[in-house]
Amino acid sequence: MLRSSVIFRYTMLQSRRTLIRQYGKAFWKTFRSLSLRYFKEVAPQVPDIGKSIFSLNYRFVPAYVAWYRAFRDLELAPAEIDRCIWMMNDRMVANVPRWLSKAIGRSYYRSFQKKAALHLSRQEQNQLHPLDWRIAYRKLSEEAFEIDILTCPFQKLSAQFGVAGLLPGICRMDYLFANRLSNGFSRTKTLGDGDDCCNCHYEMTGNCVWAPETGFADRK
Repeated sequence: MLRSSVIFRYTMLQSRRTLIRQYGKAFWKTFRSLSLRYFKEVAPQVPDIGKSIFSLNYRFVPAYVAWYRAFRDLELAPAEIDRCIWMMNDRMVANVPRWLSKAIGRSYYRSFQKKAALHLSRQEQNQLHPLDWRIAYRKLSEEAFEIDILTCPFQKLSAQFGVAGLLPGICRMDYLFANRLSNGFSRTKTLGDGDDCCNCHYEMTGNCVWAPETGFADRK
C-alpha cells in the first residue's frame, strides 16, 4: 500500500515543472518548502485508522492539508487552490499507461465489492475507527454498485487542521480518477457541498468525463 510520504513526494516531483511554468521558480521553491514543513507537521497527527477499504484514500490526507496550507500562504484564491490540487493529482497519474490504469481500476473496484460486506458488518458492530468512512452500499450487478458516504474523515480532519476550504474541491477528484481508470462514475450530492451524503454510482467500465472547466453544478 502506498504510504503518505510516497504520495506526497512523488506528486511534488511530478508537479514541479507545471507549477514553475505557471508561477515561476521562486513560487515553486517557497511552495516546496512550505509544503514539506506542513507535511512533516501534519502527518504524525493523522490517526491510524487501521485496515479499511478506504485506506488508500485516507493516505492522501496529510498531503492535501500540506498543499492547501502552502498555497493559501502564497495567497492563491480558493478556486485557484482547487485547480492546482486537481492539476497535481492529474500529474501524479499522468504517466501510467491507459491500459494499465484500466486494469487497475477493474481490479480495485472488484476487490472493493468483495470487501464491502465486511466493512458494513464491522460498521454495524461499531468496530470501525471513529474516523473511518460510514457508508450505505448497494450492489447493482457484477459490473455496477452504489455507495452513499454518510461520514467522511476528510470533512472532519480538514476542519481539525484549519483547512475547511479543502472541500468540496477534493471531492471532485473522484471524477479525475474515474476518468483515468476508465470507470463509469456519477454523483449529484456530497457532504463537502453540504448535502446529507455523497451518493456515488460506479460502473466497472464506462466513460467518466473529467473536464473541470465545465463546472460541477450537476455532478458534485
